[in-house]
Amino acid sequence: QVQLVESGGGAVQPGGSLRLSCAASGTIFSMFVAGWYRQAPGKQRELVANISGSTNYAESVKGRFTISRDNAKKMVYLQMNSLKPEDTAVYYCNLKALFSDSRYWGQGTQVTVSS
Repeated sequence: QVQLVESGGGAVQPGGSLRLSCAASGTIFSMFVAGWYRQAPGKQRELVANISGSTNYAESVKGRFTISRDNAKKMVYLQMNSLKPEDTAVYYCNLKALFSDSRYWGQGTQVTVSS
C-alpha cells in the first residue's frame, strides 16, 4: 500500500522560506511523477509543481519554488522562497503513475504566510 507523509509546513512571515518534504513508501518511487498541489480555503486544489525527468511549475511560483526528488530515499521536496500571503494553503504531496491512472495523495501540511 502506497503511503505519503508530508512534513515541513508551518507559519512564516512574507518573504520567508519553508521546505516541505514528502516520504513515500510501498511503491517503486521512480515509476511515478511526483508533485505538490495546494488548496486554499474556498478554492480548488491546484498543481504547484511536479517532477519526473523534468520539472513543471505553476506560473505563480516560478522563480520562487523549487521541486526536487531523491529516488533512492523515496523523497520529494519543495523549497519555497519569497513566500507571499497568497501561498497560504494546505500543501499535498502527490504521486501519479507514469503508465497508468493510479494516483496517491498525502494527508496535507498547512502553510501559512502572514505578518
